[in-house]
Amino acid sequence: MPLEFQTTAAIVFLVLLSLFVYAKRKNLHTHGLFPLIYFSMYRTQIGLKFMDRFAGKFNKTMKFLGYAGILVGFLGMALLSFSLLQNLYNLIATPEAQPGVGLVLPFKVKGAFFVPFFYWIIAIFIIALVHEYAHGVIARAHNLKVKSSGFAFLGILIPVIPAAFVEPDEKTLRKRPHKQQLSVFAAGPFSNIILAFIVLGFSFLILSPIADNMMEYSGVEITGFIEGNYPAESSGIAKGEVVKSINGKKIETLDDFSGILKEKKPGNTIRLETDKNTYNLKLGKNPEDESLAYLGVYVQQESRVKESFKEKYGSFIPAAIIWIAGLFSWLIILNLGIGLFNLVPIGPLDGGRMLQLVLHRFFERKKADKVWYYVSMVFLLIVVANIGAAFIK
Repeated sequence: MPLEFQTTAAIVFLVLLSLFVYAKRKNLHTHGLFPLIYFSMYRTQIGLKFMDRFAGKFNKTMKFLGYAGILVGFLGMALLSFSLLQNLYNLIATPEAQPGVGLVLPFKVKGAFFVPFFYWIIAIFIIALVHEYAHGVIARAHNLKVKSSGFAFLGILIPVIPAAFVEPDEKTLRKRPHKQQLSVFAAGPFSNIILAFIVLGFSFLILSPIADNMMEYSGVEITGFIEGNYPAESSGIAKGEVVKSINGKKIETLDDFSGILKEKKPGNTIRLETDKNTYNLKLGKNPEDESLAYLGVYVQQESRVKESFKEKYGSFIPAAIIWIAGLFSWLIILNLGIGLFNLVPIGPLDGGRMLQLVLHRFFERKKADKVWYYVSMVFLLIVVANIGAAFIK
């Protein structure tokens, strides 16, 4: 789908979202520094009956999954916390290191992780729906009242990122055993992780065999260069060139490309042939592991639909399959990314609330809240530093 159409659709969406927020401004509950940076909530009763029915029908299963989510949640929190600390160290020690956190937007903006608009809006809707309904279903499985559900918007002058929420009765929730509370908090991120693996399994078992039968692979396209004066850009290779061979070995797939590079060491010279020219390059060092060879490029698979497939099924079916495969790829990436990010131990996030509960169990409440506040602030600063670094680099 053309980029211009995607960009126009994103702009139209933001305009409509802004008009909705303005029309419903009296019914919105807004927090933050409006209109600079704010978070607005629009409460409804949508989906509450579904949560009741689903939690009632699969009560034991939902409770089991809720408790399993606690274990996965704390493992994810530990892994993500370590990764963020390590990434902060890398940003300080190695100027070329890439930030580990960034904004996900349907615009090509420096510092943001670009996702084409229609993939972005569909993925965000599915992720938010699954995440929040999981909170609600687990709450109802423990017979906790869910007061409302609804839409939410993160705004920077205008509403930028849509979201959703489910609102359990907080007063009742705080009186429940910690195990029940933790299962409710962990349900959202855990559901996103589960969904990512379900989509991955479907892609592997169904979409991949169809794609292998439908597509023919013809090299690896250079789509961009990593800043830092790395070998590929210095050699004069241009964006859009397709790598056909390295040292005489034919390159058809991304696996071929990465496999050959893994065999090389920094300082090795390679002969890289593209569809336009031939280049002799001296490989650099990977900024994150100096023992690995590095070209400093962004690449994607060059492929096309087999003529025999087009003759049999026409043009629409393969185009639809390719689009769905793209959507599934983004669903996997964003479900894992957003699900895990919600486990970061920052105040209002699910991970922050889980950490606060654990601290309450082991420390006096006032001291626990103080520790929780400082931990939240440290990780908030790390996240902000990563986002800031993405815009600066």
